Amino acid sequence: MNYWLMKSEPDVYSIADLKLDKISIWDGVRNYQARNFMREMSSGDLVFFYHSNTKIPGIVGLMRVVESNIPDPTQFDINSEYYDAKSLLDAPRWQTVKVEFVEEFAKLISLDELKEKFSADEILVVRKGNRLSVMPISEGAAQKILKMR
Repeated sequence: MNYWLMKSEPDVYSIADLKLDKISIWDGVRNYQARNFMREMSSGDLVFFYHSNTKIPGIVGLMRVVESNIPDPTQFDINSEYYDAKSLLDAPRWQTVKVEFVEEFAKLISLDELKEKFSADEILVVRKGNRLSVMPISEGAAQKILKMR
C-alpha cells in the first residue's frame, strides 16, 4: 500500500461532500506531474484529504483508492472547464482515480502544524511554492500524520 495527499478547495469539493457521496471520482487534475502520480496509485492506497485555498489549509481526513487508471471524463466534455480538445477517447491524456471516504479527522491538521513536524524533503506539501494537488507521502510520514489526528 502507498500513501498520498490530494488537495481540494472545500467550496469545490470537501471532505463533507465525500462523506455524503461515500465514493467519488477525483476529476479535473490538469498538471502532468500530479497526473503521473495518480497513474501510480493502486486500489487500496490511502490518501490524505487536504483542504486548500482556505483560511486555514490542512489535512481534514482520509480516503482510499478503490479504482485507478480511469480516463477522466471531464477531458471529453466540451462544456467542462477541464475539456481537452487534444485528448482522444482511444488515447486519453488525463487519468483519475475513484476514492472512497474512510474518515474525517476530529481536528484539522493545519499546514502550519505540518511545517513544524516535517521538512520539505519529508512531505512536499510543506515545500515553499509547491502547488501540486496530488503528491506521494512516505510510509514514515504517513504514520506520523496518522498519530497527529
